[in-house]
Amino acid sequence: MNLKNLTRGIVASAATVAMVSAGQALAADPSGLYEFDRDGQHQFIQFRISHLGFSTLYGRFNDFDGSFEYDADNPEQSSVSVTVDTSSVDSNHSERDKHLREEDFLYVNEYPKATFESTSVEMTGDDTATVTGDLTLRGVTREVDLEMEMIKHGEDPWGNYRMGFEGTTKLTLENFGIDYDLGPQAEQVTLMLSVEGIRQ
Repeated sequence: MNLKNLTRGIVASAATVAMVSAGQALAADPSGLYEFDRDGQHQFIQFRISHLGFSTLYGRFNDFDGSFEYDADNPEQSSVSVTVDTSSVDSNHSERDKHLREEDFLYVNEYPKATFESTSVEMTGDDTATVTGDLTLRGVTREVDLEMEMIKHGEDPWGNYRMGFEGTTKLTLENFGIDYDLGPQAEQVTLMLSVEGIRQ
């Protein structure tokens, strides 16, 4: 190989490496708007609460939707929005679920939706953050903190870019107009959120 051809080969190889590196850098940037994977049902809102101190009651909301905006360069500028159909409450007991939908608890005829809109994000670790926002439930809006953890982000087998989070928060029921007596151990309910978002 003469010097001219060798030079061309080196230049072509360098250009290829640069293009591949640029593509990898672009692919590795997880920033963007993500919609919850509602169709694939890779999303869960579950809750747990004491039942008179004898046991722990678990349940979930089967119907909710949301999105989040993630900023990799400045994660504290990220945001999340969630809307829950409160009538979709499911505690694996039809009569209890009927009661949960009534005025003593969720009062779904009057307040069919619950919403959460973030107002700030404070990073607490490389992949953890406290997400503060306004939760509206039964027509009452209160500020709550979600302790969130990023599980993973990257391409899925179908060519989408996904990001997954899990988080928890505790709500004092009386703060949202729920004062039904379930015993002193049941003054708070723990909410657990697990979602996969698909970048749009």
